[in-house]
Amino acid sequence: MTVRLTLYATAGRATRNTVLGDGPLDPGDIGGAVLPPYEAVIRGPSTRCAQAAAALGLEAESVPEPALRDLDHGTWRGRTIGDIADADPYGLSAWFTDPDATPPGGESVRQLCRRTLPWLRGLPSAPRSGAPDAHTLVIAEPAVVRALLVNAMSVPATAFWHLDVPALSAVSLTSRDDGWVWDVESRGAPVVRSRRPVDTSGSRVGI
Repeated sequence: MTVRLTLYATAGRATRNTVLGDGPLDPGDIGGAVLPPYEAVIRGPSTRCAQAAAALGLEAESVPEPALRDLDHGTWRGRTIGDIADADPYGLSAWFTDPDATPPGGESVRQLCRRTLPWLRGLPSAPRSGAPDAHTLVIAEPAVVRALLVNAMSVPATAFWHLDVPALSAVSLTSRDDGWVWDVESRGAPVVRSRRPVDTSGSRVGI
């Protein structure tokens, strides 16, 4: 079966006023979202993902997936990026540049990428002759979308923060025998189209 995933990030680019961790959805982020055809809806377990599903009219049919939980921000949870920049500028800078750096008591970017990889690998990836496409809509936090892209694209974890994932941008992944093909769209306008094989042997991929 060919698997098609359309990933929607719940929030946009981080600013000094961005609060790390779970929180309410910004109503301005949900406007203009266009849903593709889908057969199933999976969402991250956060409040923001649940609110996004509800705003899109998908609350009743969406299934929370624990493996797609947001990056653990540790003691930074609930604080703004600006506050952390003032209190711990070196720690914040390291977190944005070193994939092995962690918020105090939290999770690194590399750990997030490794944690989400088994979920992506566990999806059927070998097309069967005559089998219909299984198109799944995934509503997730931006960090989770970035991690899935790092894994699908087989790029180093250092690319994580360089992947621009606007709020409710559509990132489509389609499985092939030799990996994933992806289309990245922002509010319906394609900005990236490429292809790269992904290792399904169980060895580390790009992280």
